[in-house]
Amino acid sequence: MKKTEGIHHITAIVGHPQENVDFYAGILGLRLVKKTINFDDPGTYHLYFGNDGGRPGSIITFFPWANAYQGKIGGGQVGITTYAIPTGKMGYWEERLEKFNIQFTKVERFGEAYLQFEDFHGLQLELVERADGEQNKWTFGDVTPDVAIKGFGGAILYSVNPEQTAETLQGLMGLERVGEEGDYVRFKSFGNIGNIIDIKKTEMERGQMGVGTVHHIAWRAKDDEDQLDWQRYVADHGFGVTAVRDRNYFNAIYFREYGEILFEIATDPPGFAHDESYETMGKNLMLPEQYEQYRERLNNSLIPIKVRELD
Repeated sequence: MKKTEGIHHITAIVGHPQENVDFYAGILGLRLVKKTINFDDPGTYHLYFGNDGGRPGSIITFFPWANAYQGKIGGGQVGITTYAIPTGKMGYWEERLEKFNIQFTKVERFGEAYLQFEDFHGLQLELVERADGEQNKWTFGDVTPDVAIKGFGGAILYSVNPEQTAETLQGLMGLERVGEEGDYVRFKSFGNIGNIIDIKKTEMERGQMGVGTVHHIAWRAKDDEDQLDWQRYVADHGFGVTAVRDRNYFNAIYFREYGEILFEIATDPPGFAHDESYETMGKNLMLPEQYEQYRERLNNSLIPIKVRELD
């Protein structure tokens, strides 16, 4: 049986790009590690936020469409994206969210305390204290490495067929079923970040893609060879899987599991510093070779954005 280390990235649809940057960089303190375009819709940004090095397991990516219609969170989606913070730092984040007038609720699940809230566009998020995962060395505004988000804690999946989704996680992706509590079943991968997945057991009405919803969740493959092995493995299990697609910072394959959630398997390499330095990541608009000839046109059509300190 093959086993994924955990989440590689999560990709969502949001509204105005400046509001997106203000929330994830200005408030949550994440680093904008890549400013590029949607390769399938080059008139739209593709923005990547993560830890200081933009490492797999920390990356959330966005397609921002200003004035787009609001989506509906439901079955066939990641319902809640979970971020891991250092142990003992929940109080800091409560105060920070209050500072920016972001409402939150406190819940418990599997013996852990969670702080749940939503971003400016309705995407559902939560924070949990975890000892696992390396420190995020990025400092932005008042968010310093001792309190900074380390990366994903995991996610809650909403499925139109929870039993089938659970079978896919365990039987195909190689996660271990580690618990059941109330309306949730918990699975764990062998990685130390982005490794805890909860499935809501209640069958959910299908969601509608739009602003404030997750488009897909991506799982980690070690390298190109491992990804091709995954591609064969997924096909052998009866799923329709795509050809390998070059996303410049990783290669990707996609398939939709039977609970209607779009899964991607993405390679860890080459990462985000291969076309610009670690120090300058996220500062310039980076384009794949096929779009470089349109740079001037894209610069004129894309909405200007700026990473700004809000503290």
